[in-house]
Amino acid sequence: MITSKQSSDFILDSTKDTRVIPVLVVDDVSIAADLARTLVDAGMPVLEVTLRTPNALQVIEAMAKVDGAIVAAGTVLNEKHISQCKSAGAQFLVSPGHTDALIQCAAIEDMPLLPGAVTASEIMRLSDTGFHLLKFFPAAISGGVNALKAFSAPLPHVQFCPTGGVSEQNMGDYLSLPNVPVVGGSWMVTQQDLHDKNWKMISAKAQAVNL
Repeated sequence: MITSKQSSDFILDSTKDTRVIPVLVVDDVSIAADLARTLVDAGMPVLEVTLRTPNALQVIEAMAKVDGAIVAAGTVLNEKHISQCKSAGAQFLVSPGHTDALIQCAAIEDMPLLPGAVTASEIMRLSDTGFHLLKFFPAAISGGVNALKAFSAPLPHVQFCPTGGVSEQNMGDYLSLPNVPVVGGSWMVTQQDLHDKNWKMISAKAQAVNL
């Protein structure tokens, strides 16, 4: 059974060579492998596929087969999601918040979890259970850079992956903080780019982030 500390350690290690986790909303399974390969080749190996489309699990399964891809399942809300994502090949889970049941099930299933928190009480509670990397969502309307900067003084042992309102324009502000090793964002992969299968544009945007 994986511990909360091991969860955070695994995700930090998985993301150590990237600054951005692309947050992907994909329903077309036929383009999943090409998208994953494009992002991996552009220096973005960690891919968060949100469970917001009917075919999300099949997309995870297709992307997980791409060499070099580390696929996370996003928008994980309950125990059923955890078992489904594990079966599909996801390597870790991302949740917008957290519940006792979600944390316990992820531990039993040996699935690393990035749980969400936005208040000092939520952060302290998760820290007490061993988590030291948390999702900060929705970042923009929860205080953004200023909130995370404020948390760094009383809670210096906790790190964050902010998502929700993070963009190419402000990602540098977040990543300049000592408690933000990585951010999540959707701007690299738009629905129009997916529709057009514009792999060159997606690759260019992903490579620009890594400069």
